[in-house]
Amino acid sequence: MRSLRLAAIVCFLTLLSAAQVSRAQSPEEKTAKYFEAVRRQPGLLLAFLQQMPKGGDLHVHLSGAIYAESFIDWASENALCVDRSTSKLMHAACDSCEPYKNKPSVRCAYQDHILYDQLIDAWSMRNWHPAEESGHDHFFATFEKFGPAIENHVGDAFAEVASRAAADHLQYVEVMHTADGAKAAILGDKIGWDDDFGKLRDKLLAGGMADVVASVRSQLDSDEARQKEVLHCGMAQAAPGCKVTIRYLYQVLRGLPQEQVFAQILLGFELTKADARFVGFNLVMPEDYYVPMHDFDLHMRIIEALHKFYPAAHVSLHADELAMGLVPPEGLRFHIRESIERGGAERIGHGVAVMSEDDPIGLLQEMAKKNVLVEICLTSNDMILGVSGDRHPLPVYVKYGVPVALATDDLGVARSDMTHEYLRAAETYGLSYGELKRMARASLEHSFIPGDSLWSDGREWRRVGVCEGWGEQESGKCGKFIATNERARLQWQLERAFAEFEKKF
Repeated sequence: MRSLRLAAIVCFLTLLSAAQVSRAQSPEEKTAKYFEAVRRQPGLLLAFLQQMPKGGDLHVHLSGAIYAESFIDWASENALCVDRSTSKLMHAACDSCEPYKNKPSVRCAYQDHILYDQLIDAWSMRNWHPAEESGHDHFFATFEKFGPAIENHVGDAFAEVASRAAADHLQYVEVMHTADGAKAAILGDKIGWDDDFGKLRDKLLAGGMADVVASVRSQLDSDEARQKEVLHCGMAQAAPGCKVTIRYLYQVLRGLPQEQVFAQILLGFELTKADARFVGFNLVMPEDYYVPMHDFDLHMRIIEALHKFYPAAHVSLHADELAMGLVPPEGLRFHIRESIERGGAERIGHGVAVMSEDDPIGLLQEMAKKNVLVEICLTSNDMILGVSGDRHPLPVYVKYGVPVALATDDLGVARSDMTHEYLRAAETYGLSYGELKRMARASLEHSFIPGDSLWSDGREWRRVGVCEGWGEQESGKCGKFIATNERARLQWQLERAFAEFEKKF
């Protein structure tokens, strides 16, 4: 009997050991082990992260996403000139290409490597020297320099965004885009101001806002057609970018006069109601400028008032893209909280100065409870604000359970991409493969794409009931659920991509 008991114990321990080995050999765990093995080998780590599925990019500005080389090509096609002394594009009669001429055609840059390099450096952060120039000032100055290049090339810009996203193994991008060509701002200037927001809304709607909405939708049709043409979508040689889903956040220029900002915010709400391609809106321009700081409370009151007319509309807001010294201390104390509690923000862009807000721990707990995601832009925050490493609040957000997702912000100006955002996060904060995977999942979970989620719990990542225990086959109730919910469909595509990726390890 003793021998039998001993044999049973040995058998049990053998089975237990085998079960433990089996668990340790899951594809996800193997992948995590490989990730740890290459963590201090930058080349191998970069190759790993480049191939890793990353879900979505929720914070990217259209014009800022384009590399300067493309702008040179488009400016040349637009027959623009450039001022050598300022690197600004202009519509004018161009000088000849001789080096001593001040306003040559942009085409001259193709034969003048000094001019070509000058434009790339002026239109991006390439070769920027922090000891010589403020990163904040250089960054934001680029937009007025290359701005005219994107005229008539928005579809080409969409194509570049989609192509770069596909190369980064992203499935989804929400692009911030002021899609009306200032029509709403012009209308707002024409109608004027009224302290009664309800009456002002009525005046704008009666005064031509419907025409602005129709114009935007028509132009977007044309721009998306151009995007598909460039990428050869629907053809045998279709580019990988054709598989990337792009949606739009209408981009409000918050540095404009109040009547123009009101009109643009109203257009943002109206577009989300009229066209499913617009999934929300955001307020942009440097937060530290005079008007965005001075009118911050006004902007929150406008959004709060108009949101009542459009309760289903989604809002993501830039808040606390600030640092101590950039503005007075009192300017750091309330932007995130007000954006959430009054502006109705479901996501916060940047959130760098969160620990300078009043009661920061309470704010973090509130964000976690309300499930407000922070769009983390590490490269941008470093270049513009000089905030990186231990001074960046990413680990604090994670510690307090605030959902986060990595984002590129202005990858063209920054000369970066999503892969390098993941690389910076992994190298700087020692994030595990599992933590990066959760961020990728969070990007789709907190996207504004319509439909129900694949997850019943977006923190523990438990599937909805109809998809529990579901395998590889898209069939039955789960297959029907995914087919009828765009959000769940994109999430399931990400899970399939993870499964294929993890098989390699």
